[in-house]
Amino acid sequence: MSLTLYFAPGACSFVPHVLLEMSGAEFEPHMVKLHKGEQNSDEYKAINPRGQVPVLVNQGQVVTQIVAIALHLDQLFPQAGFLPTEPIARAQAISTLAWMNNTVHPTFTHVFMPQKFTDDEGAQQVIRAFAVNSYRGLLGEIEAMALKATPWLAGEQPTALDAYALTLLRWGGYAGIDPTTLPATWALAQRFAALPAVARVVERERLQLNVYQPPTAA
Repeated sequence: MSLTLYFAPGACSFVPHVLLEMSGAEFEPHMVKLHKGEQNSDEYKAINPRGQVPVLVNQGQVVTQIVAIALHLDQLFPQAGFLPTEPIARAQAISTLAWMNNTVHPTFTHVFMPQKFTDDEGAQQVIRAFAVNSYRGLLGEIEAMALKATPWLAGEQPTALDAYALTLLRWGGYAGIDPTTLPATWALAQRFAALPAVARVVERERLQLNVYQPPTAA
């Protein structure tokens, strides 16, 4: 099996990056430097014309999008338990994963890159401020899930949900949201980051879990 993952440090590609590391399989991690625009290069767009990460290449076949990659890896490595196997629990986990990807994640995009939605600088500030409040509420929903974790979001084993929760909480710091104000999610993220496979990814991506910077006094 030949597996290559195209990832960007701190991006949502952290999710499949962690899953591959947890699988124990050999894979080639290929860093894409978004800040240098490598995702827009002709070379990268030949792999993914949308210019996004993550991309998983399996035996020369390209798979994109978080949910599709997570489901594919779950099928490739069923012993790893990346998603529950019991039908209802599995459907609920996929539902949560899809919600993280299609609702929480795009809300953060409005915080981090409001220029994608308008070229009016004043409107960008309005979009960002509105999105920060929305994102805070969505992290509150994840906090409610973390409070019920047993001990992980999908049950007894760590799954793709925990990897995405860590990513989304970490992004909150860039939105001015202190992760420690979401204590259950913060504790979950710290426990997850301490797992040996996850710790290797954190080190490879050189991630700081808490990127929140308190506002400076005027």
